[in-house]
Amino acid sequence: MKFCPSCGAAVTRRIPPGDSLPRFVCDECGDIHYQNPKLVVGTIPEWEGRVLLCRRAIEPRYGYWTLPAGFMENGESAGEAALRETLEEAGARAELIAPYSIISVPAVNQVHLFYRARLLDLEFRPGAESLEVALREEKDIPWKEIAFRTVGLTLRRWCADRARGEFGFFAEDLK
Repeated sequence: MKFCPSCGAAVTRRIPPGDSLPRFVCDECGDIHYQNPKLVVGTIPEWEGRVLLCRRAIEPRYGYWTLPAGFMENGESAGEAALRETLEEAGARAELIAPYSIISVPAVNQVHLFYRARLLDLEFRPGAESLEVALREEKDIPWKEIAFRTVGLTLRRWCADRARGEFGFFAEDLK
């Protein structure tokens, strides 16, 4: 950041009084500009023991499989963002069941939150960011072609919980 989004003056990177970390500070208007992790939200869309996956049509990880997910927007709840991303990426209407996983990814300043969700019907289609979408049974999940570690961890836990017949909530920090 070079300029203050509030007044347009140059900013400096320093530790403001009462803080412990360097921030972008505008000496003109006094605004402190915090840069915090981004929240990625998505769903594990279920239908009769199968999960809906999307094959990515964008980078990063073009051509790899993922759960429908993306960045949360201002003005929406985490649940609203998860359902929006499911509709955008998979053309799928779903209802949330429960939060399922939260995974911190400090290396890229992100937190990934996935909800278990129930598909409302089988009317789904690839969105602009997906090459294809498919309902997969556990044995048909393309494990070696999963786009992101957070998605792989979430899917493996979902499969194990499904086999046990009991779903929990898990949190993890990726190093």
